[in-house]
Amino acid sequence: MSDVHKAAVLLTALPEEEAASVMSRLDAKQVEIVSIEIARLSSVSPDEQEQVILQFADSNPGNTGETGGIDRAKSLVQKALGKNAATTLDSIRQSIEAVPFAFLRGIDSQNILTYVNEEHPQTIALILSHLPPSAGAAILAGLPPDRQLAVVQRIANMGQTSPDIIKEIEHGLERRMSSVMSQSFENAGGVSSVAEMLNVTDRSTERAILESLAQEAPGLVEEIRRLMFVFEDLARFSDKDMQIVLKNVETSQWATALKGSSAELKEKVFKNMSSRAADLLREEMGYLGAVKLSVVEQKQQEIVDVVRRLEDSGELELNAAGEAEELVQ
Repeated sequence: MSDVHKAAVLLTALPEEEAASVMSRLDAKQVEIVSIEIARLSSVSPDEQEQVILQFADSNPGNTGETGGIDRAKSLVQKALGKNAATTLDSIRQSIEAVPFAFLRGIDSQNILTYVNEEHPQTIALILSHLPPSAGAAILAGLPPDRQLAVVQRIANMGQTSPDIIKEIEHGLERRMSSVMSQSFENAGGVSSVAEMLNVTDRSTERAILESLAQEAPGLVEEIRRLMFVFEDLARFSDKDMQIVLKNVETSQWATALKGSSAELKEKVFKNMSSRAADLLREEMGYLGAVKLSVVEQKQQEIVDVVRRLEDSGELELNAAGEAEELVQ
């Protein structure tokens, strides 16, 4: 990862005003170089962003999930250089437009896969080699195993390619995908939609649907159930039910899982512990320092899984809103 790429990732992680303030301290050529790199970023994965941030700071301030792209680069340059931005913006535009298959950078990987799936492996290899690694990986994963191998072999052995051949393939693909590029798409359906619907249905209907579905697709049922109850829902638990959860979760799990959680949830956990146990938990959280977001989410999911097991065993009862309900004698 080059220093310019790291700088671009770091700047996209900052709020726009702060990023522009940083860029204003660079000279015009440096602004141009880093802005071109920002424009080439289609998106930044949380892991890559975290890795870059940790190299610039002693602690991880968290993932903002911001993306790069030509619009982001233009906005930062205009704020950093003001009325002197025109020349730099022209350079950025020319540089990005000169990148082969640049028109694909704003299109969803699955849409690209639909159009390149039946192409010759050499053609697919050429296209993927000009896309960001994350986009290339998503398209590669959607190919049949035999074509995956053929494409990977060709990418590995690819040398110099004639600019005329690249332009011919690029223009042909652009013509075929012109309808996709002129449309805007909306995500509909999916597992999250099922989870949202089941979250507001009555408990008997929810159980019946999930039990029937479990016969055919147990993995899908688990995915749905995970989306139906999230870690922060614990804040709405009664003290009695929170104490049941606390008995089944290790302190070390709480120490990591509570990183970055709401003050309400932390208070709920501390409140239902003994003073000594709560002090020890706070102390352990302090010792941990900065923790990767992926690690925090993993621990949170482990606790959610514990809650679901307690629900299955009848020790907890979760209503459709995700709150634990107390039993009435």
